[in-house]
This record gives sequence, C-alpha cells and structure tokens, in this order.
Amino acid sequence: MNAILHAQQLTKHYPGSIALDHVDFTANAGQSIAIIGPSGSGKTTLLHCLAGILRPDAGAITLNTPSSPLRLDTLGDAALSRLRREEFGFVFQQGMLLPELTALENVALALMLNGTDRTISENRAAEWLAALGLAGMEQRRLGELSGGQVQRVAIARAQVTGARVVFADEPTGALDSATSNEVLDVLLHSVAANGRTLLVVTHDPNVAARCERVVELRDGRIVADTGNSMSASNLPAQAGQAPSSQAAPGTQAASNFKGAYNV
Repeated sequence: MNAILHAQQLTKHYPGSIALDHVDFTANAGQSIAIIGPSGSGKTTLLHCLAGILRPDAGAITLNTPSSPLRLDTLGDAALSRLRREEFGFVFQQGMLLPELTALENVALALMLNGTDRTISENRAAEWLAALGLAGMEQRRLGELSGGQVQRVAIARAQVTGARVVFADEPTGALDSATSNEVLDVLLHSVAANGRTLLVVTHDPNVAARCERVVELRDGRIVADTGNSMSASNLPAQAGQAPSSQAAPGTQAASNFKGAYNV
C-alpha cells in the first residue's frame, strides 16, 4: 500500500500533561484504521493534528497528494482551511451539521464552499444522499431525521467533495447499538467503494473490530498497532462488491448502497 498520511515524532502538550509523546504514524491509501485508547490517551489529539485542526508542538505531518507531498505542520491557516475543505472529510459524534439547512443543503454546502456552482452542488449532493439511503429526504431539516439518518447526511457531506481522507470522531457514540451498526456499515462501505482512507477514533471495541487496522494509544504513545482480520473484503455481503476508486456515487456505488441501506 502507498502511504497517504505520515506523521513523525508528533508532540503536543497541554497544561500539566503530554497529549502526544513523539508519535510516529502512517496511514496507507484505502485503509480503514481505528484509533482506540482510554480517555486522555491522546487519540482525539492525534486525529485533530493529522487533520490539520490542531498544530503539534513538534514533529512533521506529510500528506501525499497527486502533485507533491504537503507538510501540514508548515502550512498557514488559510492553506490548512483549504486543505480541510478539499482533501479531508469529517464525521463527528454529533454530526456538526447546520440545523437550519435541509439535508441537501448541508451536503451541497461543502461543494459550494469550494466554489462549485449551486445547481451542480445540489445535484451531486442528491446523488450522495440517494446512495446512502436518503432518497426522498433531501428537503428535510435535521430535526425531521433520526439520529442514524443525520449521521448519513454527515457521511455524505464528508465525501461529496472527493476528499481522500475521512476522519471520524466517535461517529456512532450517540446512537443505539442497532443504529450504530447500520451507520458503521454505511461509513465503511461508502469509504471503501470510493477508495478513501478512513481514520476512526472510538471507545467502542465493536467499531474497532470492523476496521482493517487498530492503533492503540496510552499516555500519548502508540502501544499497539495491529492489522485486523476483518478487512474490507470481509464486510457483510449485503453491501455488494465495492466499485473502483473512481466510481461516482450515482453509478455502481449508488446501486450497491440503495439496495443495502434503504430507510
């Protein structure tokens, strides 16, 4: 596998504690990686540093892009904001969506912020919502959707721009177990079908067990880094075989997800 994101000797201090203690980490293209550990272990700090949300106190973070490697730790705020809009997608525990907007508008907004025409943005957003089982719900606001449906909107928003790395921070933490499994299926299969890399911070061992690789942090250090026996090819058969990484959600991926995740 080719490395897409690489961190060397990451260090991050908070008053009275060390959140990251000289951490080395590499994410390969197309991998699903769970980052686990007890509260205060540094897993969310690691995720936020890798995503360009936090700056490490020391160390290097490199994103390998098709044109050239980018050093995130040396970029200015404007360049980091652009990188987060274009290369990265985010799914948070509470969705972090805008409640006054419809599902369609929430997803389309990610494209419009990058300068895409509104009509094109809304068409692509509708394709993604349909692909993730939300056809017919495009005009609903978040208060008219279930928790699982809201997270599907967040998953669509995270990927509609073509982001190559998706960061998920406790994406199923606010959901019941049945809904959690459904949302995790949608997240894992949509990421795999479109050739993305997924990094998931989780307290849930069931979520971690579904990822190809599990990285464990304690006291700001990686104490275990293991491949998981359940790879993308071993995910439930109901989702269908993932298409090529270039497939658009409106083609084969949409067919797979519509059949598997109709609400």
